[in-house]
Amino acid sequence: MDSTLGNASDAKIGFHDIKQEVIRRVHRGIWAPGSLLPTEIELAAEFGCARATVNRAMRELAEQGLVERKRKSGTRVKTSPVRYARFEIELVRRAVEDMGAKYRYALVHKSIEAAPDWVISQLSLGPGEQVAHIKCMHYADNRPFQYEERWIIISTVPAILEADLETQSPNEWLLNEVPFTDAEITLSSVAADAALCEFLATSQGTPLFRLERTTWLDNKVVTYVRMTFRQGHSMTTRY
Repeated sequence: MDSTLGNASDAKIGFHDIKQEVIRRVHRGIWAPGSLLPTEIELAAEFGCARATVNRAMRELAEQGLVERKRKSGTRVKTSPVRYARFEIELVRRAVEDMGAKYRYALVHKSIEAAPDWVISQLSLGPGEQVAHIKCMHYADNRPFQYEERWIIISTVPAILEADLETQSPNEWLLNEVPFTDAEITLSSVAADAALCEFLATSQGTPLFRLERTTWLDNKVVTYVRMTFRQGHSMTTRY
């Protein structure tokens, strides 16, 4: 197992050291989202510390939203690992199903292209940076729920080139495959243009709720997405 802690027999390993090592392994994909971590006994043996030290590290990581612990089932990396428990990216399919509606997804467009100038400027990318440009729709009971337009940075997420987005949304694929360390969200109201009118079955100029989100893995941009919701959509958060 790749470890930055190594065999530091002369150094006392604290719970903070174990937390940082677990975070490092998750961010580098050594422990993928959903994977089962070694037991506390195994980790204590690996790091040369007391089991109580490992237990404290895992409790804090669970509180911060990176792992989930279940009695008799062990500790797993969360399917959508988060930096803090207060922020977790929502799975659109789950949001629709939680409303008691039937979820449906449709891919509208996918292309591999050079990032447009405004994306390069907004995300501080290098010139000629390649992105996967994706447009898709999410439906609730066959009614428009959300129109999504997304740019995924290929140098950060090369696996997107082989991803099957015909049957799985980029929202769900990213949550299952790619952890993130930082996120920025902007909430706003936009007037429906011709394209949004077509996709969201509304009238020109109708005010619509939009959520824009950028995520990073360490210092590398993972994706920038614009999600525009049907007329009357609202959002509630709980802390």
